Amino acid sequence: QVQVVESGGGLVQPGGSLNLSCVPSGTSFRLNVMAWYRQAPGKQRELVASMTYGGTTNYADYVKGRFTISKDSTKNTAYLQMNSLKPEDTAVYYCVLVLGPTTYWGQGTQVIVSS
Repeated sequence: QVQVVESGGGLVQPGGSLNLSCVPSGTSFRLNVMAWYRQAPGKQRELVASMTYGGTTNYADYVKGRFTISKDSTKNTAYLQMNSLKPEDTAVYYCVLVLGPTTYWGQGTQVIVSS
């Protein structure tokens, strides 16, 4: 059974940084297409960043210049580097991986930006 596990969330002060990781298990498929979503309390889930099969990245306007989506093919791991964090970035962050013909969501990792 395929599982997608995120890690790296936590409490950080405004202006700080976090690096979220996302690793699939139970599959031999390699990472190619992936995305990060987030959902803040009382709000709809929204796309934060994505990467296509060819490596093209796309970012929501509110994270451009602050967040970076990437992958380490040797570790089959996806990342979301988040810098200059703001209180409005507080949310549960979800990793989404396309592995073969199937899309998998992680369970989410909480990010709280507060002083």
